[in-house]
This record gives sequence, C-alpha cells and structure tokens, in this order.
Amino acid sequence: MSEKQRDTKLVTAGRRKEWTHGIVNPPVYRASTCLFDTYAEMRERVKDPSARHLFYGRKGTPTQWALEDAITELEDGEGTMLFPSGVAAVNAAILACVKTGDHILITDSAYDPTRSFANGFLKKMGVTAEFYDPSLGTNIEGLIKDNTAMILVESPGSLTFEVQDLPAISEVAKRHKILIVCDNTWGTPLYYPALELGADISVHACTKYIGGHSDVMLGSATANARMFKRLRQTAYSLGQTVSADDASLALRGLRTLGVRLKQHEESTLEIAKWLQDQPLVHEVRHPALTGSQGHDIWRRDFTGSTGLFSIVLKHGDYPDTAHMVDEMKYFKMGFSWGGYESLILPSDPASVRTARKWQAPGPLLRVHIGLENISDLKADLAAGLQRYSDNVAP
Repeated sequence: MSEKQRDTKLVTAGRRKEWTHGIVNPPVYRASTCLFDTYAEMRERVKDPSARHLFYGRKGTPTQWALEDAITELEDGEGTMLFPSGVAAVNAAILACVKTGDHILITDSAYDPTRSFANGFLKKMGVTAEFYDPSLGTNIEGLIKDNTAMILVESPGSLTFEVQDLPAISEVAKRHKILIVCDNTWGTPLYYPALELGADISVHACTKYIGGHSDVMLGSATANARMFKRLRQTAYSLGQTVSADDASLALRGLRTLGVRLKQHEESTLEIAKWLQDQPLVHEVRHPALTGSQGHDIWRRDFTGSTGLFSIVLKHGDYPDTAHMVDEMKYFKMGFSWGGYESLILPSDPASVRTARKWQAPGPLLRVHIGLENISDLKADLAAGLQRYSDNVAP
C-alpha cells in the first residue's frame, strides 16, 4: 500500500453508508438490548448472530463495526475483532490458535503480560510455552516439536527493540503448518504489513497509536481467511466486547494516525541520533538507526518508524535513575505510549528474559517522543542526563 493510498484509507475506511447514515462519523450506539419487530425477524437474526445486524449489544453495533471494518481494510485482512485492551487481544489471539497439549514458541522480547499469560493461564490449561531468542530467523526450526501449534512474534520488542525476521519465521511455520500471531502495535497497520509478511493474526493495542490520545483502553486482532472464524468464535466464547464510546474514540484517533506518525517519526529520529552523541548514553536501541540490531530487516519490511525506543546508560543502577526522571519537565513516567505526550520509564529487561541473559553496563530507560517541540524535549533530556551524571559516580 503506497503512502497516498494509506492516507486516503485512513479517511475513508469503515465509512459505509449503513454505518454512518450519511454523516461523516457513525453515531455512538450505546446499546445492550436490541429490539425485534416480529418473531420472524428475531429468528432470522438468531440464526447467524455473527452477521452485521443488530442482535445483542455484546455482538456489536455500527459504531464497533465501522472501526472493525477500518482496521481490517488497513491490515488487508479477512476480519477484525475488538477487545477491551491490547492484552485481551493478544491473549484471545493465542487462545484461538491452541488447545490442551500444544507447544508454543514466544519471542523472549514479548510484552511482559504475554509472558505471564503463558506461564500462568496457558500452563494451567496444558499448553507449554517456550521462549526463543528474537534474533532467530529460519533457525527457529530447531525449536519446533511435533506438537508446536503457534509462534508469537513481536517486532520490534517494545522494551529492547529487536526486529524479527517474520518472513523467514513464516517460511518455517508454513512448512510445519504452524500459526503465527504478531503483536504489531509499534509498527501499526501503516508501517508494518504483518499479514502480508506471513502472520495469521495481527494484534494491536489500540490504546497506543490508533487511539493516540491516552484516553481509551482498546485492542484489536485482525486475521486472515484461514483464522478469522476461529478468532471470532474465541472472542464470542470469551464474551469479549468494547463500548461504543471507546470504539468512537479509536475511530477518531485513527483518522489522524498518518499525520501523527509522521511527526512522531521525524522528532524521534532527530532526538535518537542526538542521544547517540551524549557522553552518558551507552546505546540507543531504535531499529531505524543504522547499525542497530535488525536495522537491515527493518529497512526491508517496514515503511516507517514510530516514537518508542530505549536508551542504555553507561553506568549506575535502576534506583539511580531517580536523579534523572524525578525532575523531568516534559517527559513523565507512565506505563503506556503512543499518545501525544512524551514519556520516560526506567525498566529492567533482566527480570523478563530467559532465552538470552540481558547484559548492559547501566540501566535501560524506555522513551516515547510525543508531539512537543523538539528543542524543549532535548533540553529536558539534557538536564536529566546532567543530573544523573552529577549524582552517580562511574
């Protein structure tokens, strides 16, 4: 999809007349009970509750369907299901792929709640999860067992930012008839065509860039033709649904995703390159930077980059980061990203890595570059780094 096509789809996708009734945005249908005029009409709708007609509020209204349609079109998938959070979307996608007795492979750089789900809930239902080095491409074949059912990819990892070779992993998976779920929150549907590259389900924490304003909790999972019915049935069985108000907020955010991401990318690359030259910074982990881990794969598979990356400091420990982060003016601490505001969060990968031990000379801080003025953000970071340097001995 070209940039021009993407920009147009962001405006037009999901705006079917039956959803919008001739206005620009679909109405916010707050609904639980839906009424039937006749017995025959009720029986007709009960016959296929997955069809796009009013049946019961949990099955959706035009507000939710418009967002599902828009994301499906941007992902070039068969269909999309909405969930009350990104975690719910990832977990439902996994459950759509597995059964008791299965073995699954999960990238070691996956979002921590995904790891917890695998080690807790999935273990209880008899599914064995094995975590693999995210740098594996076709070599992942050495980890496949007779009962391997699914591989979970997160590219790049949202803490350490390793880029995975999804086409290579997909080549192996197809030979063994293994499904692939991809957490595609960082790349978004605009910059990373996960389904085209080989994933069966592409998941987004719409809380992040799609919502874009730090005011909605939402997730989505878009599947290809062979997996959509299973995904849909799993979502229905789990009773997963989202409010019309949240779907409407996400639709509004989606319309400006293109212009917001351009600004996030421009500001982030300038600041990331500037940070590379700061004496206290050991490493900037951003896949779009030349020389970074997976940069060649990123350049091949992605069409852009977004605002989240990490820096590793040259010395010190995590409690020392208080000297830097406690007095930041624009960068605030928070467990999210993708909104218009800048964030910074000290986070230790060592506690959530098992396939390869995390080693670094100093603490890692995850950074999200928002839409503020670049000079203000640089000054804030420079002052924070100086406070750290003044208070933490090498």
